[in-house]
Amino acid sequence: MALLSPAEVKFAEVIAEQMLMKNGVRVSASERRSWERSLPVVAQDLVDAGLGHVEMLVEYQLPLTSKRADVVLAGVDRRTGGDAYLVVELKQWSHAELWEEDPRRVLVQNMGGKPKLHPALQAQGYCDYILDFATVLADHPDAVHAAAYLHNAQRGDVLDLYDAVKNDRTRLFTMSTRGAFVEYLRDRFAPAPGARAADRLLSSKVRPSKQLLKVAAEEIKNREQFVLLAEQRLAYEIVLNRVDKARREDVKTVVVIKGGPGSGKSVIALSLLGELWRQGLGVLHATGSKSFTQTMRRHVAKGSPKTKTLFKYFNNFVDAEKNRLDVLICDEAHRIREVSANRFTPARLRTGRPQVEELIDAARVPVFLLDEHQVVRPGEIGTVREIRDRAASKGLSVVEVSLDEQFRCGGSLQYEEWVLRLLGLDGGSPEPWQDDDHFDVALADSPHELESLLRGRMGGGDSARMTAGFCWPWSAARDGRLVPDVVIGDWARPWNVKGDRAVGDAPPSELWATQDGGFEQVGCVYTAQGFEYDWNGVVLGPDIVYRDGRLVTDRTKSRDPALRPRTVSDEDADRLIRNTYKVLLTRGMKGTVLYSVDRPTQDFLAALIG
Repeated sequence: MALLSPAEVKFAEVIAEQMLMKNGVRVSASERRSWERSLPVVAQDLVDAGLGHVEMLVEYQLPLTSKRADVVLAGVDRRTGGDAYLVVELKQWSHAELWEEDPRRVLVQNMGGKPKLHPALQAQGYCDYILDFATVLADHPDAVHAAAYLHNAQRGDVLDLYDAVKNDRTRLFTMSTRGAFVEYLRDRFAPAPGARAADRLLSSKVRPSKQLLKVAAEEIKNREQFVLLAEQRLAYEIVLNRVDKARREDVKTVVVIKGGPGSGKSVIALSLLGELWRQGLGVLHATGSKSFTQTMRRHVAKGSPKTKTLFKYFNNFVDAEKNRLDVLICDEAHRIREVSANRFTPARLRTGRPQVEELIDAARVPVFLLDEHQVVRPGEIGTVREIRDRAASKGLSVVEVSLDEQFRCGGSLQYEEWVLRLLGLDGGSPEPWQDDDHFDVALADSPHELESLLRGRMGGGDSARMTAGFCWPWSAARDGRLVPDVVIGDWARPWNVKGDRAVGDAPPSELWATQDGGFEQVGCVYTAQGFEYDWNGVVLGPDIVYRDGRLVTDRTKSRDPALRPRTVSDEDADRLIRNTYKVLLTRGMKGTVLYSVDRPTQDFLAALIG
């Protein structure tokens, strides 16, 4: 390969600087080398096609996610004169073949033998996702096509990858079919400037994300409701493959899917549930959260008693027959407890058997989806290590998938990392918030202002909720009314309803996050966990305050009965309080508004947020 010119090297530095400035993403040296080797190839192909004015959107960030497409070409449709786009997934592979166990994945030479998602399917997923969210394309589904370009490979070295390309809107090209790629570009684009098409896509309003609960009912019936991207799709395919393997070879496998808030764990869970149910397999969905399970039953299984039976609790498997199920999908698995037994459990079932063991034993392929930073209650032990150790004690193999891209918080990895550093959960120190085009962070001067800001967002059609640390008493309803327990100066609001019955216009606790009327109460971590809304208001109580250069916890200010000193150590209480605020701070998809009741903490946040 010819030596790169100084100009060719410099463009990679410029891209890296822009990504750091706009998205807070630090680019690795390997990714820069990838740009240097791949982007000039595409640029030269455009020039050779006579399309030098077609725009190249490099590392295009998909709406409401931090996932990026390698290149999106933007120009004028040769036939219609309208906007035309091509999502291009670039690979430097020289040899690859379909994985015999799953044609949707490929084995790449000299890459460790770990199966990769088929690049054409990856490009197709990005294409479908852009159509789902960019409102400028709502009435133009044919405007976006996809292509995988293996520009270092000869066609014969990746021949069987073509078998998986069956959609006319998705193509696969190699170095030896470069001429065909150039012709394809000429066929797609007119030799006209593409700047306006690029601007329209970049400035397009983003259609509100398909809320999980609004479309989940259809997901059970219709697989096309959700688009799974990259690691999400890979996790989905891995589970299906392990299910096939279990049936063919009588092999039991434990699958662990880990990811931060909004990384798509529940979307994967519902997609798997729908697909496996339609295949006629024995599959159940389980969580350790009453709010989450009841909401699934209400929204996903609406009007279908049969479908409601698919949603269980972790403690429903105390005496389950071993491997009776094909698949058990354990969502929110960080909420797994030490044992299932409680004071209502019959004596014959109080065996002391670990809950994670019960869940592993219940199915031939148990699937655990979790975020270890969301362990917020004493007795919750849902960690990768706990699952791995328990599986190893049974001689079972464990397949782990990391969802390293997150989809809540508007796709802002920057915000996710900022929260971890703020709370001291990643070993770093708090840093000033850098503006992010994809997510807003604001500090309210009072709870009145916090509420007013969120109401304004609701007036524009967005959803919003207020939450707080568990630092105020939580009274039962009196005379059919909720008690305004959360008192800050002259501002007072009630907690969400305690039980499963509505109180006036206030929804039952499990529906606080999703039903009209929930904004009028302050939510706690137990009702907010597992849910999302557009705008998120968080009141930091006196249980977490700024002292001596960092946030410290004060368990004496917590009203959470689960943190009793007799049963929870100071170290564990500190971790649980920090995890609680981690959950509360990462519920919003478009933005978060903060307020602290402690003046030094409020000043500290003001210095960070500006």
